[in-house]
Amino acid sequence: MKIGRITVSDRASAGVYEDRSGPEIEAALGEVFSAAAEFVSAIVPDEAELIAAKLREFADTAQCDLVVTTGGTGISVRDVTPEATRAVLEKELPGFGEAMRMTSLAKVKTAILSRATAGTRGHCLIVNLPGKPAAVRECLEILAPAIREGVAHLRGEDPHAPTIQ
Repeated sequence: MKIGRITVSDRASAGVYEDRSGPEIEAALGEVFSAAAEFVSAIVPDEAELIAAKLREFADTAQCDLVVTTGGTGISVRDVTPEATRAVLEKELPGFGEAMRMTSLAKVKTAILSRATAGTRGHCLIVNLPGKPAAVRECLEILAPAIREGVAHLRGEDPHAPTIQ
């Protein structure tokens, strides 16, 4: 199982602060997919072309089964992760964003401002997550069954098999 994780942040990419959301993705998905998961990572600024290029690289060249982004899903001018993601997707899966917003809304009344999306590119599932570490874990816990089944389908495996290696 090869997983790409991309932190989208002007400040983290410039070294102004430490990326905490990216490592949280690895911790949470490591629990979901076991120690068999191999991670590749990147930190990019909030620039649509750079985000899209990294998504294409991880999906097409690195052949990741799953690519998860964190950050850039809000409504500020610099938040362009959903646009960059849609530019590379072949099939959009809006249920991922809907599930994250509904789950988060119970805790944070502004969660409906999130524009996170998900979809597929070739045999790769791509999912946008919020930028805060606690929200990353909360959303991955909700999405884990769908991620597991989606990846299995894209790999041509039985989605109801006990584990994906």
